[in-house]
Amino acid sequence: MTNEHAVTTNSLSRSFGAVRAVDAVNLSIPSGEIYGFLGPNGAGKTSLVRMLTTLLLPTGGSASVAGHDVVTEPAAVRLKIGAALQAAALDDKQTGRELLQLQSRLYGLTGPAIKQRINYLADLLNIDEALDLLIGTYSGGMKRKLDLAVAMIHEPQILFLDEPTTGLDPISRVELWDEVRRVNEERGVTIFMTTQYLEEADYLTQRVGIINHGRIVAEGSPANLKRSVGSDMIVARIDGQTSGGAEACEQVDGVESVEVYANEITLSVDQGSKVIGPVAIALDQSGASVEDIVLRTATLDDVFLHYTGARLEVDADIVKEEPA
Repeated sequence: MTNEHAVTTNSLSRSFGAVRAVDAVNLSIPSGEIYGFLGPNGAGKTSLVRMLTTLLLPTGGSASVAGHDVVTEPAAVRLKIGAALQAAALDDKQTGRELLQLQSRLYGLTGPAIKQRINYLADLLNIDEALDLLIGTYSGGMKRKLDLAVAMIHEPQILFLDEPTTGLDPISRVELWDEVRRVNEERGVTIFMTTQYLEEADYLTQRVGIINHGRIVAEGSPANLKRSVGSDMIVARIDGQTSGGAEACEQVDGVESVEVYANEITLSVDQGSKVIGPVAIALDQSGASVEDIVLRTATLDDVFLHYTGARLEVDADIVKEEPA
């Protein structure tokens, strides 16, 4: 890809009436990167993806994808991108091969080029054996792989994946992770993905952006983001009120920050092995009823809690975030 950056936005915004779903977002995503996008439901993830894929017009700011403006050059953008959105648009009465042949012709491929492209993607995504079966017989994981193949049929420079593994079982999820990584490494495709799974972002992405109330509140590599909230975490689960225990923990030497969510008190600490004892004593003296207390290293879940004040809840059903 010739452009230094695959995606750039400048104060990109989208409002729905009085609701500011995306609020002055600035992004700069280098070509060849896997970029993960995290946020609570309703934070603006899907609206941002829809704008970048030319499905939704911005109400402010600008965005360039593959070197083309999403408002003034939408057709040029669409030729350079592939998109696998939350609900796979697959016809159960077609075979996988028939669907890929149709998509190939829609993008102007003909004759031997269609066969060559389908065979390549079938091998890359490990769907060879299912291509001539009806899509209605596919497992959820196989449908997601086919949807990825459909998005890649025209050799896009950038792939947008909107929660690509939602609803998949753990084995199918890991298999799809491997396919996404292979696409990136073997073809150099830039991948912009939203996800509900923090381990997915940790495993796949070079950088992560966290959006909350329409604004980017944190951005960086998973490792750097985890370091930003502390090397060690102490998590105490409380039976009953947490406020007194949280206040007591704030006074303990070595405690850098205190977050409370539901019945958990999460502490970012320096030298956790030395601090966990004093923390346990402080909690006991505060009268808090401690069910358990653990010391561990920071995770992206801790980062998410720190910057948004919430845990990232994973819903079994696909949730639409904003009005279309």
